[in-house]
Amino acid sequence: MTALHLTTTTQVVPGPRKHRETVGIEPVLVAAFLAVLHRFTAQARIAADCRSADGDTWTVTADFDDLATFGELADTVAAQLLGLGPDGLSECGYDAAPGGFVLAPDVATGGWPYRVTGTGATDPRVAAAVDGAFAVAAAHSAGARHQPVAQLRLAEDEDRLRALGFGDGAPPPARCVHELVAEQASRNPEAVAVSRGAETLTYAQLDQQADTLAARLRDRGVGEGDVVAVLQGRSPSIVVTLLGILKAGAAYLVLDPQDTPVRHARLIHTAGARLAVAENALLDLVPEGVPALDLDAAGQGQSTAAPAPVGQNPDTLAYVSFTSGTTGEPRGVGVPHRAISRLVRDPNWIDIAAADVFLLLAPIAFDASTLEIWAPLVNGCRLAVAPDGVLELDRLADVLKQEAVSVLWLTAGLFHQLAATRLDAFGGIRHLVAGGDVISPGHLERLLQAHPRLVFTNGYGPTENTTFTTCWTTTAAPASGPVPIGHPITGTRVAVLDTALRPVPTGCWGELYAAGDGLARGYVNSAQATADRFLPDTFSGRPGARMYRTGDLARWSADGVLEFLGRVDNQLKIQGFRVEPNHVEAELTRLPEVLAAAVVAQSDDAGGKRLLAYVVVAEQTGTDDEGLGVRLRERLRQTLPPYAVPWAIVVLDELPLTANGKVDRRALPVASRMPRNVGNDFVEPRDTVERRLAALWGEVLGVEPIGADDDFFDMGGHSLLAAELLGTLKEGFGVDVPARVLYLQPTIAELAQHLRD
Repeated sequence: MTALHLTTTTQVVPGPRKHRETVGIEPVLVAAFLAVLHRFTAQARIAADCRSADGDTWTVTADFDDLATFGELADTVAAQLLGLGPDGLSECGYDAAPGGFVLAPDVATGGWPYRVTGTGATDPRVAAAVDGAFAVAAAHSAGARHQPVAQLRLAEDEDRLRALGFGDGAPPPARCVHELVAEQASRNPEAVAVSRGAETLTYAQLDQQADTLAARLRDRGVGEGDVVAVLQGRSPSIVVTLLGILKAGAAYLVLDPQDTPVRHARLIHTAGARLAVAENALLDLVPEGVPALDLDAAGQGQSTAAPAPVGQNPDTLAYVSFTSGTTGEPRGVGVPHRAISRLVRDPNWIDIAAADVFLLLAPIAFDASTLEIWAPLVNGCRLAVAPDGVLELDRLADVLKQEAVSVLWLTAGLFHQLAATRLDAFGGIRHLVAGGDVISPGHLERLLQAHPRLVFTNGYGPTENTTFTTCWTTTAAPASGPVPIGHPITGTRVAVLDTALRPVPTGCWGELYAAGDGLARGYVNSAQATADRFLPDTFSGRPGARMYRTGDLARWSADGVLEFLGRVDNQLKIQGFRVEPNHVEAELTRLPEVLAAAVVAQSDDAGGKRLLAYVVVAEQTGTDDEGLGVRLRERLRQTLPPYAVPWAIVVLDELPLTANGKVDRRALPVASRMPRNVGNDFVEPRDTVERRLAALWGEVLGVEPIGADDDFFDMGGHSLLAAELLGTLKEGFGVDVPARVLYLQPTIAELAQHLRD
């Protein structure tokens, strides 16, 4: 094979007119063209049709997953163009939806002798951006042989500022959250701050009860910078708890009561929590050896003022929220008061009125609750608390109406479910916010057609930048393409950079970085992980400024808004929660039976995603593969939250690999129906009702066979699938089954008895 080595020739340098009239396209420029297209389209494989001056044609293909450097790409192109004549190529074209691009010599002007033009439905502004990027890439290609393709320069330094985005205006001066709530209590003490049905707390009562708890915490030695773990169901009283912890100068760490004591202990240890507070019914979940305070004990209702902690300021830690790290260990994100203040005070993406009612629906351990709780309380609105646990769609619709909710935050999956089945539920909503995953344009269009006065926001942001980084607010669905993630919110700056931390041009995919007041302090008790993700902000000009590497791919559209592609590291959203397959794989490979593991996501019947794990066992275990998969799932329940436990585990002899030695996830076998994946003994359904239920469960869960004593949630069921199952039961049996029945009676036998009754 003849390799092409990069050289500078008269053909790739602007020259006199007579040179430009006969200029051809060298293979090195074809390589630059393919590299630019790869960066703009984010496609792993680019195939382009080339035509010579004599009319001969070639198809040149580059698989970028297997190409490390630009020199390797150039050699690959040259090997496919061995028949190239002395005049070079006359054009090189790439066709792909929504349009295509053609590279050809340009002899009509006196400038650079090559022009990239758009074909088909390609936006001319995008074609112009590709043309400009190609000119820069070609100019730098001679010295780029050993440079990674992802670092091939596509924009000159003077283009840098165009690739940076700034939120509109500066946020108000940062304040501590509890101080802002106390000011609302002083202004409107009798206004209702928190409600759940007939249960209410005025701003004065909320502030007084939080002072009482703060005093109790201070008596237990809690002070500024301490972390207090919280085990409490979703209720008005948990709002008192969180506010009381902040008033004591500490930060809260909310634990999910559904997690295991093993996970609770791990999170408490990682965060360095010195105390746990819990409602009486959950005290048994506090890990052994951790001091605990019973929130239901005497003294909770008395009014006792708590002195302001000395030295507390907007940079004091407010809460710790855990995400999964790429190392397999959970990471505790430490968020200061400044970051919350920037999120909820005078935001540029939503107008908040004193008459608004927000709904607290998200799990408190989920960082979406930051917006749900503090946005209304800082702005003097009412916070309506949804009943504890997961709500079926009909019950959620009832709560929205009963509480007169006007501002609602939903995960993308729940929004899709509600928009598909209960559009009427949005009748009283003034402003809907959704996020956590990609928003379906079809569901958004349907929503806004049914409720033309509703305002919709697609909110994007990692926990490390405090709930939202960018928002796209609209009253109309996008005419085409994906739903954008919008513009940076007030107090936030973003940049789309290549792997060399250089801004990329408009229309080109790069990694999204965030900076500004929303940044977390870092990962608690993990200096190395913090240094890996929170980098020096070289664009701000301020000493010590930082920016966060989100790990997400994004690009600036021709219209000046950000579009989201996905995770750089293949991170996934499961049931609205952020899950990194590396984390699950790490937990699997900690088990002695497992030699290697790969975790991928696949769509489920509810329009969401579920995890599917593939493992190679280290040695013969003496049991069948089905039994091993069940046992491994049960072991994972001890260390992973429920949404991160794979729906099924498939045992393989080996994991397929690509040519460069990476796991080939696209070659893993697809599974739409899995063998029964729970450890209890199989009991055959005993009558017609149980058999019909087993068939319905099999369709929803993708599992077979299903026994009479099998638990819906143990077999991979979750809230969205539960909503689908309840709808299917209504169609199949002609009866309404409340969600609480499924949660309290989650087996085939129990549900069948309910139907018989």
